[in-house]
Amino acid sequence: MLDQVEETGPEQEEPEAYTLGKRDVAAILYAVEIDDREKLVELMEPLHAADIADLLEQISAFERARLIRLYDLEFDGEILSELDEAIRDEVIALLTPEVLQEAMRELDSDDVVDILEDLEDAQQATIMGALDEGDRAAVQQAMSYPEYSAGRLMQREVVMAPEHWTVGAAIDHLRKTPEAELPDQFYHIIIVDPRLHPVGNVTLGKLMRSKRETKLTALFEETFKVFSATQVEGDVAYAFNQYHLISAPVVDEDGRLIGVITIDDAMAVLDEEHEEDILRLAGVGESSLSDRVIETTKQRLPWLAVNLATAIAASMVISQFEVALAQIVALAVLMPIVASMGGNAGTQSLTVAVRALATKDLTGSNVWRVIRRECLVGLINGTIFAIVMGIVGIIWFGSPALGGVIAVAMVINMVVAGLAGTGIPIVLERVGVDPALASGAFVTTVTDVVGFFAFLGLAAAVLL
Repeated sequence: MLDQVEETGPEQEEPEAYTLGKRDVAAILYAVEIDDREKLVELMEPLHAADIADLLEQISAFERARLIRLYDLEFDGEILSELDEAIRDEVIALLTPEVLQEAMRELDSDDVVDILEDLEDAQQATIMGALDEGDRAAVQQAMSYPEYSAGRLMQREVVMAPEHWTVGAAIDHLRKTPEAELPDQFYHIIIVDPRLHPVGNVTLGKLMRSKRETKLTALFEETFKVFSATQVEGDVAYAFNQYHLISAPVVDEDGRLIGVITIDDAMAVLDEEHEEDILRLAGVGESSLSDRVIETTKQRLPWLAVNLATAIAASMVISQFEVALAQIVALAVLMPIVASMGGNAGTQSLTVAVRALATKDLTGSNVWRVIRRECLVGLINGTIFAIVMGIVGIIWFGSPALGGVIAVAMVINMVVAGLAGTGIPIVLERVGVDPALASGAFVTTVTDVVGFFAFLGLAAAVLL
């Protein structure tokens, strides 16, 4: 029977199964080109909102404008929530007020807030005007909380029940509640006391498999976390990941339930923070493929200027050994190798350290052990490559002394790279500077300066 299922089942998915194929994109753009709205709707109907968002991000601004105007009333609010922030403003400006109003009414309050906080005041006013009075009040309250806080991340649509209810009472209540008053998706019923303080969570799975007379308080989840509306969203996302949460209540300053955060929103925050760390490590800031040339240039220029300044600092070290370089040309040939190896080793340690800091794995209790480990790794790797380069120096230039100099310099720089790659991010975090943003330039400077100074200094002392 199993063999029969395997034979008749779908073929194994290709690596790009979750991206739009070239033929699909071409067919959609052709429908736009010939102004065939019926065909466009037919082609777009099976697509998920995330796929449509990807399509809008990949095509040109001209094609995007034509597609949106032709698609018109079919435009779904979920598409806006999936769009990259870089082009969301442009898409909103292209939508007619009627389409925009209908699209925003379909969204949960947390998605509306996520869209609003990146828009200009005029666009915010347009969207707020499109909302029902109750939704508008909920969004306004969420927007009153600090940016990047749990209050901004939460959705106001909550399913709750008093602590004296039974399973049967909860099920009957859910069946009687109008569909419009329930969230599109929810995972828990939040149990509250008479003052609306959350006291526990009951999963829908436990609710449905328990007897009607069972008290809800007997079905509480073992892990229950409550977040303040002012709590930083990054800490909330970390807690979701750390404690395997699916959803969690949000409370105001009096501890009363005002909203709920679900796992999809928490994971989106984690994803954004990880992406941000990667981009900052490369010194490109919060950029995307949709950014214009001028915007991308402005984002990258400052850190290229910092790199230029650090390169000048390294060059000043080299200039102190002009005599040695003039007399021994081999030093100029081998010098970049020492700096390059140190830079790569430093980047490896730096990446591990920044990632560990972001996930809170690197703390005061293990910091010295991690630093010691990275230094020892640098020492071992440095020794291995020192032997290799020592042999290269002897064979290439016929000078055992030169081979010994580059070997010792390699060991020194690799150890320093491990120390700097781990220590600099830790120090920057302690003084309140984002280690992902500034560590790269400092680590590169340290490894370059130390590598040049160790190699050229030893060469001047031993070979001249």
